Amino acid sequence: MKRTTLFIDEGMERELQALARRRAVPVSRLVRESLGRYLTAENQSQEVTLRFLGRGRSGRHDIAERHEDLLWREMVPHKSKPRPGRRG
Repeated sequence: MKRTTLFIDEGMERELQALARRRAVPVSRLVRESLGRYLTAENQSQEVTLRFLGRGRSGRHDIAERHEDLLWREMVPHKSKPRPGRRG
């Protein structure tokens, strides 16, 4: 583990200390757990990425004809089933 310093306002510090006392755990543990949950949530919200951006030349010659299949292949809007389409 690496030590780090966080600057928080006094009210937040009081709340953290009170919660740590109630749970009988160190404040550092509460902060680590909270940051872990936050980072997990952020990573999950970034799950659908536009992987085709910034790729440059693909070497494919059928992109104009198959652009929808290629764009929607891995995207799953609103956690529904994947859109059917040709693979290739």
